[in-house]
Amino acid sequence: MFGSFSRRRFFATSLAAIPLPDFLGKLVPEPVRNARLQRSLDLRIHAATLQAKRSIAPDNANRDESVLPWRIACYAKGLPQNQFGEVQTSAYDALLTAIKSGDFADFERIPRSGGRKQSNPQCGNSFHMEGGDPQTFSCPPAPSITTKDATPEVSELYWQALCRDVPFADYGTSSLIQQAAVALGTTVEDVFRGPTKGDLAGPYASQFLFKPIPFGSGRMEQRYNVPTPGSDFMTAANEWSQMQAGFLPWRAVAYDAMPRFIRTGRDLSEYVHYDFAYQAYLSAALILVNANAKSILNCNQFKSANNPYRYSTVEEGFATFGPPEAADWMGRVTTAALKAAYCQKWMVHRRLRPEALGGLIHLTRTGTRPYPIHESLLRNSAVEAVHQKTGSYLLPQAYPEGSPLHPAYPSGHAAIAGACSVVLKACFDGSMLLPDCVQPNRDGTALVPCPNYFPTVNAEIDKLAFNVSMGRGWAGIHYRSDSTAGLMLGEEVGITILQDMVRTYSEKFDGLSLTRFDGTAIKIMPGGEVVLA
Repeated sequence: MFGSFSRRRFFATSLAAIPLPDFLGKLVPEPVRNARLQRSLDLRIHAATLQAKRSIAPDNANRDESVLPWRIACYAKGLPQNQFGEVQTSAYDALLTAIKSGDFADFERIPRSGGRKQSNPQCGNSFHMEGGDPQTFSCPPAPSITTKDATPEVSELYWQALCRDVPFADYGTSSLIQQAAVALGTTVEDVFRGPTKGDLAGPYASQFLFKPIPFGSGRMEQRYNVPTPGSDFMTAANEWSQMQAGFLPWRAVAYDAMPRFIRTGRDLSEYVHYDFAYQAYLSAALILVNANAKSILNCNQFKSANNPYRYSTVEEGFATFGPPEAADWMGRVTTAALKAAYCQKWMVHRRLRPEALGGLIHLTRTGTRPYPIHESLLRNSAVEAVHQKTGSYLLPQAYPEGSPLHPAYPSGHAAIAGACSVVLKACFDGSMLLPDCVQPNRDGTALVPCPNYFPTVNAEIDKLAFNVSMGRGWAGIHYRSDSTAGLMLGEEVGITILQDMVRTYSEKFDGLSLTRFDGTAIKIMPGGEVVLA
């Protein structure tokens, strides 16, 4: 199915038959007579040639879509469906037809059920002029709901719903957290955390979510509007059914009267409810640019070791190797990462959202429908605990509307996180220690010192990326595998963007260095090659 798109046939046949530089050269109507313009043209041709060597990603989705009845493991939110959330066959076929053709008119023919519109299903067909083509990035198959492989992350989601209001500061003493940790096979220190060393040390949330953000001539405290404890949604079958059909919610979040620092999973989920795409990473860059500035002439003590201006006594970087460039790159990699993620979401995996899987579990456990879900998903301690609390087996949602109207896998927030982490690591010295670390007090009304915690910049970038990704899991709208796959995909997208951008400098420098999430240290050389550092 993935290989049937006309764009893919173009890449597979046309570009194989036509040498790319000659092809691009035809776009120039007259010979380039200016040496500068010729160098600019050569630069573009060489960058495009490098990226054209990438292969179109394979269709490596799990086979739940074709194997299971009624498309039960497929994303179908907002499409016409019955009261059980089972999608109308003709509606889902119309979606597949549009995805296969890529034609705007076919997308306009996709039936709608409620008032909400589908989120950008054509995005993956767009081209991108920097980095790898969106259709050259892939994600491994998502766990099937017919196997026990999906059980750990589904159990984690139910435990997170139960633990949303436990302050991070209380994890060591909370009996609920202890139950969750035992059930998930981990410790109270590591439960709900990410896989990197940075994720596993210090406070649960990154310093970049706590420290004040320099903004213009002022500084913004990171206090946010947060919901009151217990503000959960879709715990009743009628509300769940209407949200799956795409109707707007009739209930709203009840907010605390006092803005607070992020101190619970619910607070974190609300932060990523209304954030703009690269908000957290731009904030991190502003914090690093202005951290402990001694004077306006030497405001960045965290410059990358490869920055040619780091030790210059004559020049200071600005449009190149300076703060404006870092801010600009955030936006560049964000759009590219979203295109790659949405390509995987819509064109390959079409994975159902956790709220939809919660409905399958509920309907099966109540004997309403006989779905072929693995027994370990149906019967585990977290599902039972939610049933005891709410009276249903549905997965409680932190957002009234539940998930946005696009498939789950991979997470767009995570893809942005992965791509922006590449920019932060390339622009700043990841080995530097971050001073004056803080954490919120128990009720989130103030920041208190975090003694004996001196993380590296890289460690806090890794933690920030996972915090933002997992924040969507805390809301109940993404699985952990959505986040991990999105982080890896976004990281790869970011690297390919910098492969193009690194060629544009006139300064002499030794490449851009960074450490990937898996601990691999790499360098993007001035010619665009990626080598082990």
